[in-house]
Amino acid sequence: MTKIFNFCRCLLTALAFAAIAPVNAQDEEPLRPEEAYRYVVTDTGDAIEVDWAIEDGYYLYRDKLSFESGTAAVVLSEARLPEGLPHEDEFFGEQQVYREHFYVSVPYRIEGERPQTMRFVIKSQGCADIGLCYPPQTWTETVKLKQTGRQQAKFDLASIGGQGNSEFLPVDEAFKPILIPIDGNTVEVTWQVARGYYLYKDKISVKAISADVQLGMLALPDGELKFDEFFGESEVYFEDVFARLPLARATPDAMDLELEVNYQGCSLDGLCYPPTTRILTVALPEASTITDLALLPSPDAPVSEQARLAQLINESHIWLVIATFFGAGLLLAFTPCVLPMVPILSGIIAGEGDNVSPMRGFTLALSYVMGMALVYTGAGIAAAAAGMQLAATFNQPWILILFAGLFVVLALGMFGLYNLQIPSSMQSRLAGISGQQKRGTIIGAFIMGALSSLIVTACVAPPLVATLTVIGQSGDMLRGGTALFALSMGMGAPLLIVGASAGKLLPKAGPWMESIKNAFGFMMLGLAVWMLSRILPGSVTLALWAVLIFMAGVFLGGLTTLAAGSSAIQKLGKGFGFLAIIYGLLLLLGALTGGSNPLKPLASINFGGGNMLAEEHGLVFQRIKTVDDLDRELASAASQGKTAMLDFYADWCVSCKEMEAYTFTDTGVQAALSNTVLLQTDVTANDAEDQALLQRFGVFGPPTIIFFDADGQQRHGYEVVGYMKSNDFIKHVQKAFAITATMSAQAQ
Repeated sequence: MTKIFNFCRCLLTALAFAAIAPVNAQDEEPLRPEEAYRYVVTDTGDAIEVDWAIEDGYYLYRDKLSFESGTAAVVLSEARLPEGLPHEDEFFGEQQVYREHFYVSVPYRIEGERPQTMRFVIKSQGCADIGLCYPPQTWTETVKLKQTGRQQAKFDLASIGGQGNSEFLPVDEAFKPILIPIDGNTVEVTWQVARGYYLYKDKISVKAISADVQLGMLALPDGELKFDEFFGESEVYFEDVFARLPLARATPDAMDLELEVNYQGCSLDGLCYPPTTRILTVALPEASTITDLALLPSPDAPVSEQARLAQLINESHIWLVIATFFGAGLLLAFTPCVLPMVPILSGIIAGEGDNVSPMRGFTLALSYVMGMALVYTGAGIAAAAAGMQLAATFNQPWILILFAGLFVVLALGMFGLYNLQIPSSMQSRLAGISGQQKRGTIIGAFIMGALSSLIVTACVAPPLVATLTVIGQSGDMLRGGTALFALSMGMGAPLLIVGASAGKLLPKAGPWMESIKNAFGFMMLGLAVWMLSRILPGSVTLALWAVLIFMAGVFLGGLTTLAAGSSAIQKLGKGFGFLAIIYGLLLLLGALTGGSNPLKPLASINFGGGNMLAEEHGLVFQRIKTVDDLDRELASAASQGKTAMLDFYADWCVSCKEMEAYTFTDTGVQAALSNTVLLQTDVTANDAEDQALLQRFGVFGPPTIIFFDADGQQRHGYEVVGYMKSNDFIKHVQKAFAITATMSAQAQ
């Protein structure tokens, strides 16, 4: 008991360390001043404006901010500083500070001839919330001055098509767009909105001028609802707008990025400006990483489940990450990839005989679950860091055969053909240490849990993809590994309940105990068949199921003669056993005639020129192998005005076969994809060509489905990972192709 409590305490301590580790990491590596405090300097004609973007966790002191002119002909006036936030710290006492975003206007006048440029000196000082205060900083910028003088600040309404004597700001003064480079792969787009004016959120868009850069989704903040005479009820911005824009680039070198910025706004006094387009240039620094253009979400894309979970890992508090992924693991615990572990654990507990108590069962279950969780987490981290395909790596035929053979060996032990135990020499050592031979079983349970983790890798689900994405792309093994461990513990939680209840649910001794052990033996043989089904032909797998179910019927007493005084239990056993024997014979007949579906074993038999049971046909896919094959077929589909769907399949993928058997055979699914070119790539071999296709789309394993519009462009955010029921899949397809369908209808 004490050892269990100590183990749980160590586990909680480890999780607590994981929660504070990101903070400690930040303490050790604060940002450089030029990274923490970014700015853009521009000339309006009679004032220099400085737009600041400050990283989270950092701030600037208001009274430490000053500006000087390094050009004699340019004389600066007093800077117009906005009000700051109250702040008190150990360095300067009560102060006003700036955080996040703000901008400063510094009026100036020209004495003598107007120069082309000026040297603008910025002096500032700031600190970090972690307790670090930077020394005073001095930055000098060369600013290009406007040569036409200040543009007319106000103009009549009649000058832009209205009538009356009211005066309004020019559009470039009412709404001033500014670009600020955050890093090599992120730009902040800012609009300075003058007082009394507002921008429409749905009229804002940004496009890249160069084909070497692809833009992601512009992260606009929430606006305010307003009803006006021009567009009805709309979401608008009355104050400055700050939006981050991720981008993918073809080269990591520093570059000048040109963006087309589109927007439209109005004045509260009744004037609505026409749509405005401006071309802005920003100097991007060298990028530390390069994002594949094909992997960047398009601006109109939704956020897929795996992407949302990956964002949660990166940005949310660590305890929210743990709770979310533990809950996701609970849901995965009832899938075909995790349920097989229940009979394995039950077989271990049943092997204890009549010496099983609730605490003993819980101890064995905890050891089993920890073995599964630690190996699953470690394998996931290693695979993501090395860029391997986790599911393919652990579903090689030799691994599946070895593991299936292990199940057969364990099943034979359940049938009493031998006693599976550790060597007597090791038993003696353990007995000398603890006085009992319990530790060996606990170690064995841990090893079985570690081996059982291979079962879980048979299925790829959004939570797994999210954790592997975070580890592979950001390199944050701590947060990704913590999420992966929480996921595996959630999958193992029902097993802990099974273990804790084993002392009450399992018979202590007698004939019932032997029956239970036999049942677990058949379960483990079924697991062996289930694993081999990933690599064996369907008819061979069906034959194995036939033999297994037939023998199970024999054990139930299907061929046993009942005595006159047989009990009701014996009669029920004979009845169910006889039915199992009949079903086993039908399965064997189906296997001999080429059948492969255990639910419809006679579908392949012809009776009078037709099938006894109507065979359901699924989707007909066109197989591709290489990236060039995919590009060729997408181009062909686009030339026909058709959408396309790419299905990643593997013989060892359990959920792939579920999709084929239950989803792709649905008539509604087939109707939804009637105008879609269906492509499929078989990545069973996981060779170089398979890996090239997987890496192109950032796919960690099958089943994963990618959708393409009628122009051959990927519909980012609509990827399907894991098994999806037919009704949900139909709705998903309709959403994925909604824009394409609308455009086609308009064209007609």
